Amino acid sequence: MARKQRFREEEEAAVDMTPMLDIVFIMLIFFIVTTSFVKEAGIEVNKPKAAQATKQKNANIFIAIRGDGAIWIDKQQVDVERVSAKIESLLAEQPTEVVILQADKEAKHGTVVKVMDQIKATGDNLRISIAGDQ
Repeated sequence: MARKQRFREEEEAAVDMTPMLDIVFIMLIFFIVTTSFVKEAGIEVNKPKAAQATKQKNANIFIAIRGDGAIWIDKQQVDVERVSAKIESLLAEQPTEVVILQADKEAKHGTVVKVMDQIKATGDNLRISIAGDQ
């Protein structure tokens, strides 16, 4: 009889892990859903200094223009004519209102204007933010 009573006491002392695992799983789903992914241009650009620079929030499309005129989006070199199509595909993955344009201080003004025209051709609701070094 004493043996059965001891077995019941040990059985009652067990901790049920199911509710804790449920909570951890729900928290994992919450963090996955609320995480935003930032896609960088893929190269380092020597940006000019800016005295009145401000940080932009909710930007996940970065376009970099190198001093030699090469245009980089999402770690891929892109021709000027293909900038609009590349932005459209990135917007389909993750919509945004702001496109960050990082131009090297040696980049030609004409190339920067052509890229800005391609961005505006993608949609009127996109804002262009030109990144300067702070």
